[in-house]
Amino acid sequence: MDRETAIKTTPESLDDTKFILGASTLFHRVEQIIYVALGAVLSVTAMVALAGATRLLWDGLQDWTGTAAVFEIIDRLLFVLMLIEILYTVRASMATGALSSEPFLVVGLIACIRRILVISLETSNVTQPDKWTKSSPELFHAAMTELGVLAGLVIVMVGAIFFIRRFRLG
Repeated sequence: MDRETAIKTTPESLDDTKFILGASTLFHRVEQIIYVALGAVLSVTAMVALAGATRLLWDGLQDWTGTAAVFEIIDRLLFVLMLIEILYTVRASMATGALSSEPFLVVGLIACIRRILVISLETSNVTQPDKWTKSSPELFHAAMTELGVLAGLVIVMVGAIFFIRRFRLG
């Protein structure tokens, strides 16, 4: 018997191995419980947001000539979609024990699209001639700058998702 084998099979090393395995099992179970709790909270949040979107849709049908309700409904539905995508990530993490980058990129992409829609709604009021004020040029410039940054982020995230799917990176 060589020296390394003798060192690995001492009673102290067996106790250490049992302790490490026990601690690892305990941490894995705690992680699973947290994933389940997180999934439950995300599910309830998604259902509440979907109910809110349904309410907005109903109210929007009462005033079907306005476009503000349409933007709000789409914004709320995109929020629900983000929650579902995060819930998928939690479920996949529970099943595989590893995180994947693609769902996070999809959530980020949806968040950028949501923000683009909100900015579009806000600036549609600023650009109307009867609502033009002294602060309108600064607001419009800030909104266009933010839209440019968001457009760049969308391009980067779409490219990242493309390359991940193309080369199966994660």
